[in-house]
Amino acid sequence: MGYDVVEAELGRVVVAMVPTGAHLNPAGTVHGGLTATLLSCMGLAIQSALDKGTSQTTLEFKVSLLRPITPETGRITAEGKVLNCGRRIGTADGRVMDAKGRLLAHGTTTCLIFPT
Repeated sequence: MGYDVVEAELGRVVVAMVPTGAHLNPAGTVHGGLTATLLSCMGLAIQSALDKGTSQTTLEFKVSLLRPITPETGRITAEGKVLNCGRRIGTADGRVMDAKGRLLAHGTTTCLIFPT
C-alpha cells in the first residue's frame, strides 16, 4: 500500500504516505479503503500497549471520511491513540491529516485482546 510507520510509542502509532494515481477510485479520489487501511494505526496503537505474548484483532471499526484525498493532497499521516486497554478489550481512535494540519478522516476501533 506504500505507507510507513513513522512514529511509535506506548499507546500511540503514526503512519504516513503520499497517495498516487494507483490509489484512486473511478471518481478520481483516493479510495476510502486506503483511508481505512491507514487507520489500522489504531490497532497498532493498541498492540503497542500489550504485554509480550499478547495480541489483538479488530472486532469493529468506524471511519468517517471528511475531505477528498487526491495525489495533489501530498503527504498524509494517520495517528492512532489508545483510549482504553483492558484485559480482553482495547479501544482506540485515529485521525488522518494532511501536511497543513487539516482533518481528512477519523475513526474508532474496538479490538479483542488475546494470548498468542
